[in-house]
Amino acid sequence: MQIGYKLKNLRRQKNLTQEELAERTDLSKGYISQSEREYASPSMETFLSILEVLGTTPRDFFKEKAKEKVLYKKSERTIYDEYDRGYILNWVVPSSNENEMEPLIITIKPGSSYKSFEPSESDTFIYCLEGCVTLTLGKERY
Repeated sequence: MQIGYKLKNLRRQKNLTQEELAERTDLSKGYISQSEREYASPSMETFLSILEVLGTTPRDFFKEKAKEKVLYKKSERTIYDEYDRGYILNWVVPSSNENEMEPLIITIKPGSSYKSFEPSESDTFIYCLEGCVTLTLGKERY
């Protein structure tokens, strides 16, 4: 982890110059510059003082941001097989119920139907890959 780099970014986010940070922490501008470029390592007391002036805690400073996953493998899918009832559900994205859209592949046997459900605030998108589908929304059939 590049502590100096993170300190510099945090200082810039707070719109502070090196000189302003130095004044508020009783350090020299040169020491702040050296710390940000990894030429100097502040003591724990100095580091905590810098974090306090920058308005953060050690926990927040060292917290790693989780990378947003954008690619999902077929092996990560969750499959719910209700073939006796005439359908198989295949969730493309695990834990997608937290998102605005939940990608789901539904395989329906000819002549079968999938359950009815209450409308939700989420977007609904249907793309028929093979055969034909009748969608009933309220009293409308598509």
